[in-house]
Amino acid sequence: MTLSVFAVLLQDRPFEEACQYLASKGVQAVEIGCGGFPGKAHCDAKDFLAHPEKIEKMLETLNKYNLKIAALSTHGNAVHPNKEIAKQFHEDFENAVLLAEKMGVDTVVTFSGCPGGSPEDKTPNWVTCPWPDDFTEILNYQWNEVLIPYWKKEVEFVRAHGIKKIAFEMHPGFCVYNPETMMKLRNAVGPEIGANFDPSHLFWQGIDPVAAIRYLGDAIFFFHAKDTKVDEINTKVNGVLDTKHYGDEIHRSWIFRSVGCGHDEQTWKDMMSALRMVGYDGMISIEHEDSLMSVPEGLGKAIDMLKRVMMFENNGGMWWA
Repeated sequence: MTLSVFAVLLQDRPFEEACQYLASKGVQAVEIGCGGFPGKAHCDAKDFLAHPEKIEKMLETLNKYNLKIAALSTHGNAVHPNKEIAKQFHEDFENAVLLAEKMGVDTVVTFSGCPGGSPEDKTPNWVTCPWPDDFTEILNYQWNEVLIPYWKKEVEFVRAHGIKKIAFEMHPGFCVYNPETMMKLRNAVGPEIGANFDPSHLFWQGIDPVAAIRYLGDAIFFFHAKDTKVDEINTKVNGVLDTKHYGDEIHRSWIFRSVGCGHDEQTWKDMMSALRMVGYDGMISIEHEDSLMSVPEGLGKAIDMLKRVMMFENNGGMWWA
């Protein structure tokens, strides 16, 4: 496994300074945001494609600090019902694919997206129940008329440019939000579709990440290391569906935490073991969204924890068997 950091959390620093800092902490790779919600602070894919010297400079900087590129990330909603918004996310995704091709990167991380509930809608509509029947009709429209056709077309584009993995972060608010919906889209579209496995979004849904890892198997393309703390008191009163601002920590049913601050070390060891059992030996990329800690403190704690629980070497074979 390879220890990575999603570099957007250091977007207030120049890219070289961020790389120097991460290398000093023992990080081995960086996940680079290049569009969509993560922004373009370190890398504007469209601009880099127009100025190849910027690609070379970034690769030279990474090589200088002995860092790999974990993935290019452009989380967005390319099926947004507002056509102008959808167009920007769509262009960001395709530019990320083209840039990945130029940089020799095989994985692009994104969201599945969420359409509106009908062709007339102006905003996305995330469905959480099947009844009244309007909601089932919405799901049929979203999947059969928008989501599957869009990603079938994009998979053709990805194949044409040699990118092997589109890693969808399973995120509530989008059509792919759990292992079942992940596999539904993969089975409908093709093996280029897989998961960016972020346990933080699964914990609060009541999903056991180890069971989810074993269910997804080789459909896991990437891994975001982020934790969640479920507040038992608030959850017992209000359940887990919570629309309060993330900054209202004391009243929320759950909040994002740095690795190890939501679940204990054994939970993370079990996840790493499950990943190895299903054959995943790729990037473990830290995403810091802990509102109770600064980036340096939260990132530092996450790095320390992951160094203890990750497996960095091959098992060497079972000499005793």
